[in-house]
Amino acid sequence: MKRNKWTVRLGALALAAALTGSGAALAAGGDEDDPLVTLSYLNQTAIPQVVAQVDKHTAARQEELLRSFAALIAQYKAEAGGQSPGGSGGASFTLVSMTAGQTMSLGVGCEVLLRVGSATVHAATSPALIDTTTGGSVDSGASLARNHLYLATIPDRTLAASAADVKLLVRGAYTVT
Repeated sequence: MKRNKWTVRLGALALAAALTGSGAALAAGGDEDDPLVTLSYLNQTAIPQVVAQVDKHTAARQEELLRSFAALIAQYKAEAGGQSPGGSGGASFTLVSMTAGQTMSLGVGCEVLLRVGSATVHAATSPALIDTTTGGSVDSGASLARNHLYLATIPDRTLAASAADVKLLVRGAYTVT
């Protein structure tokens, strides 16, 4: 009887092991054409899940970058298209009226065309302005000629209105005090 008990126990154990092994193989999805259980799992389950997660995170990051980029573009447009105090940053000329005693400080690259009245240029160094009409330069203390286009190429250049009514066309950064 002892031998019979051991045989029954051994047979039950072998049957349990066989059922457990075949159940695991069936649950994993492998077959004769695809003996590697992990390949099926990767192709059918794992890779699609990873791709879906990557797509989700990529779309979220792309939205974040687009919002950031749009904010930077808006900031750039505001700065580039905005006006400096008392001046214009655009590509067109602005008509500026001055009275005797007022001073206009010119930024680098500022262009000035005297239309009415008279004005004197002041600078610590020479040349004060470039006269683009004649191709020459204007030194500090000289009066501007009417209908000549002047260019400030060095900082700290100022124009002082000498007449009661001075009208200038200005393109670039400037301030009037």
